[in-house]
Amino acid sequence: MKNAMNDPRWLDADEQTIWLELRDFVSGLPRAVDRQLNQDAGMSGGEYGVLAAVSEAPPEGVRSGDLARMLDWEKSRVSHLLRRMEAKGLLERCAASCDGRGQEISLTPAGWDVVRATAPGHVTMVRETVFDPLTPEEQLQMRDTLRKIRAAAIDRGLW
Repeated sequence: MKNAMNDPRWLDADEQTIWLELRDFVSGLPRAVDRQLNQDAGMSGGEYGVLAAVSEAPPEGVRSGDLARMLDWEKSRVSHLLRRMEAKGLLERCAASCDGRGQEISLTPAGWDVVRATAPGHVTMVRETVFDPLTPEEQLQMRDTLRKIRAAAIDRGLW
């Protein structure tokens, strides 16, 4: 493998344009999601991500470590957000029934109410912003392209 510092493969004009579009998209989409969720429900994308993941868990809940893996977040980030959301009455934590060491997270009735009230607007935003502008073929191309980019990052130990 060539040393990237000694022999860089500079981007051509088209590649640089694509890179800048991708960079702006990757940083802009989370802000757009946060903006929509904040306007509709007064919450961040991270909070909604936790609510959505917990809502899809088995009735007994999900362990906090498993939740961190599902969201691909650091355990400390999940723990901090869980404390905030528990204080808001959206979820509850209890000792895991199987071994008593971990915590199982489940939604409170208020948490379920928020998920049910927020999901329709969120899915509408996602559909209208991400899917509606694309043909079914373009959607599949996007999926395949994103998988290839992620695989390349994983291969380099960056993901």
